[in-house]
Amino acid sequence: MNARKIYKFWLTDSYFDEQTKEELRSIAGDEKEIEERFYRDLEFGTGGLRGIIGAGTNRMNIYTVRKATQGLANFIMKEKAQEKGVAIAYDSRNMSPEFAKEAALCLAANGIRAYIFPSLRPTPMLSFALRELGCTAGIVVTASHNPPEYNGYKVYWEDGAQITSPKDKEIIGEVNAITDYAQVRTTSRREAEKAGLYQVIGEEMDDKYMEALKKLVLHPEIIKKEAENLRIVYTPLHGTGNLPVRRVLRELGFANVYVVKEQELPDGNFPTVSYPNPEDKDAFALALKLAKEVDADIVLATDPDADRLGVYAKDTATGEYESFTGNMSGMLILEYQLARRKALGTLPENGAVVTTIVSGKMAREITQAYQVELIETLTGFKYIGEQIKFFEQNQEHEYVFGYEESYGCLVGTHARDKDAVVAVMALCEAAAYWKSQGMTLCDKMQELFETYGYYQENLCTVTLKGQNGARQIAEMMENIRAHVPKSVGGLKVVQFRDYREDVKLDMVRGEKTGTGLPKSNVLYFELEKGAWCCVRPSGTEPKIKFYIGVKGESKEEAEDRLQNLTEAVKRLV
Repeated sequence: MNARKIYKFWLTDSYFDEQTKEELRSIAGDEKEIEERFYRDLEFGTGGLRGIIGAGTNRMNIYTVRKATQGLANFIMKEKAQEKGVAIAYDSRNMSPEFAKEAALCLAANGIRAYIFPSLRPTPMLSFALRELGCTAGIVVTASHNPPEYNGYKVYWEDGAQITSPKDKEIIGEVNAITDYAQVRTTSRREAEKAGLYQVIGEEMDDKYMEALKKLVLHPEIIKKEAENLRIVYTPLHGTGNLPVRRVLRELGFANVYVVKEQELPDGNFPTVSYPNPEDKDAFALALKLAKEVDADIVLATDPDADRLGVYAKDTATGEYESFTGNMSGMLILEYQLARRKALGTLPENGAVVTTIVSGKMAREITQAYQVELIETLTGFKYIGEQIKFFEQNQEHEYVFGYEESYGCLVGTHARDKDAVVAVMALCEAAAYWKSQGMTLCDKMQELFETYGYYQENLCTVTLKGQNGARQIAEMMENIRAHVPKSVGGLKVVQFRDYREDVKLDMVRGEKTGTGLPKSNVLYFELEKGAWCCVRPSGTEPKIKFYIGVKGESKEEAEDRLQNLTEAVKRLV
């Protein structure tokens, strides 16, 4: 059935509500828009759904959410795991409460109990709650840091991490098997509550989460000593972080926390930013203005679902606020955790730090210095969460810390996904500790560069929307596969990895082996002089991403190498 026929079906079938039909009537003469909305079903990928909000099979709406939930319910019933129920959380985006409710009612209609938060909560709290409740699975309605027109739907399994292989493929199969909306079940909230299948999670879950976080503090006495001296500016960027971030800082004793008033309250339109992403420097404009007014030491921003943390810190030598990449803030927390736990005698002998193949490489130096294992996974924090499960099963390692370049990290195992609330707590503790030593975050970062090398990274993205964009991205990847370069930017390719084909090629010896990681559409080039680059399509956005990393003997050398390599990588396509 082509897009126009499906469009007419949605316009005329009694299953679809009048509001949906009215929206579709408004595009009756726009063939391109009809094609974009109906040329395919919104893909349920390995992380779930993500798309533009609106009517159509290729949009986020109550019908695509119900269909995804019915597929999940079918899988849960095949696994005979329906008795344990499913936890549901949602963020501040437009339609998030509605989508969460529809998911809960679909589960209830299938005889599966839904535990749903009464209001918006950070994504890591969903991971925590589903394990605390002993649920089979979890759903969080969020599009993370995407623009306002987007929303999404992520699925977690009983270990608290996002679904990974083979369950992700099996759930995708169940979702794709639903070709008729008549197969999708739903019920009313009244009937679901009457049957005991729609239960609202109480405030005690918030309390348990806070207690779990506070147990991770290494030096409460330092916080008590320095909390009055540390000035913190924070913005939740209209998202879910406001209440939990302020609460944990308050309960630990941080007294000087200044919140950006214009961005304090939840708002799915994100009116003060064009892009609610703490990776974007423009998102910090209001926070930096406030920081200068109150003479803040550190400036923090969390994304809408509070799993990513962006950081600025005042450089006392210049009086300016310096930005920290996700790799840099990750290294500060990593260094603090390893150094202090070693000093306290709590660093496990079989400790492990987990990161992704596209994250910065300074972690290799730091983990070697503290004699802990560094394990690399594919891109996506779900693979870091999966490693925690493996550690618990085989007892080979004990999890110490996990981070990825995209501003996400996790201290502790209370959650199995990146957690910006605990990251705020850990970074503020580290800042207080180093302040007691007469150092700022900028001072400590400079010390790390001088000790381990000047590592610098870059990320370039090309956005290609719609049907044609998806085809162009696929062609780019195949072109690189067909013409693997022997050098990039004048640097020899030492090793080439194609994770989709499970090939690791030693370019010097000509030896070919497997990658040792699951198959994924990722191309990786290990270059000489500690440099590297990686190319992959985004799993959640219409983008192809180019990751670049270098190491230099000085800041200037690293900057030059990074600029040269970035230009060379762009020429690959």
